[in-house]
Amino acid sequence: MTLVQLDEAARRLVAGDLVAFPTETVYGLGARADDDAAVARIFVAKGRPSEHPLIVHLAEAGLASTFSDRLDERFRRLAAAFWPGPLTLIVQRRTGVASASAGGQASIGLRVPAHPLALALLRACHALGVPGVAGPSANRFGRISPTTADHVLAEFGPAMPVLDGGPCAVGIESTIVDLSGPRPTLLRPGRLERAAIENLLGAPLAERDEHSPRASGTLEAHYAPGVPLRLFDAAGLRSALVATLRDRPAGGSPGVRLAVYSRCALAGPGLSGDAGASVVWRQMPGNAADTAHELFAVLRELDAAGVQQIWVEAPPEGPTWEGVRDRLRRAAAAAA
Repeated sequence: MTLVQLDEAARRLVAGDLVAFPTETVYGLGARADDDAAVARIFVAKGRPSEHPLIVHLAEAGLASTFSDRLDERFRRLAAAFWPGPLTLIVQRRTGVASASAGGQASIGLRVPAHPLALALLRACHALGVPGVAGPSANRFGRISPTTADHVLAEFGPAMPVLDGGPCAVGIESTIVDLSGPRPTLLRPGRLERAAIENLLGAPLAERDEHSPRASGTLEAHYAPGVPLRLFDAAGLRSALVATLRDRPAGGSPGVRLAVYSRCALAGPGLSGDAGASVVWRQMPGNAADTAHELFAVLRELDAAGVQQIWVEAPPEGPTWEGVRDRLRRAAAAAA
């Protein structure tokens, strides 16, 4: 990869070039949001449909008025409470501004990231006249999001300029809340839980429906590895593994080679001593925050392990796991 320093990254963005940059959630593929030609380069590089909107990253909440002239009390309360942080707010777009970043919609997604290097980059761009940076995840469209600079290299090769900020702390993309309509709506769950947002607003969030605006990372199939990913409950996973190992061809051939990501070790009747030849196993952490932090890195590792399928134990129900469940469900949908 082409590693760049902060000043060079800012200069490249101002000039209309692409630069991958770190946030606390995932690495973004950045272009100046106010330049439709620069933003078009993101869609080409990712292979992303141009009508699929991007999230605009801001150095501070006050810059939101550049992109929207309809910022209400709900916006101000959420921005004051959760920015900088892993929350994207969808608002009505100011006419004539950032049409390409918005995927041609009348609404636009805005966020102030919490990563110190991202904020420094955004401030440097703002000082040079750029009000915001569009930054979808720095990966090919629909594939696993990157959480390290090396993941960006794996996606785009050495020619892509990358501002290396180390591993991302959160590990899954931001929570997205739509404020462009009469009732706040959860479009995508993330690390910031819905309960925290609802408590601040004093009302439940509505669920996404056919009238909701398009938003990043909300396609049914998304975040997918190169091999099929299947979700199982704990009992179903164990049963499927026992059956697969039992039915291996005679003569020691491993048959289908699997990767497994589960909370429970692969041990017990039909598994002990047998799984190693056919299964690459990684243990899922017992809490949602640690699982989110490592999720995309583990999926990339398993995808590169020469396996034919990835089997994942579905995370527990409950609000703390909602973001992880969402990413895995969409990853599995790509194989359906």
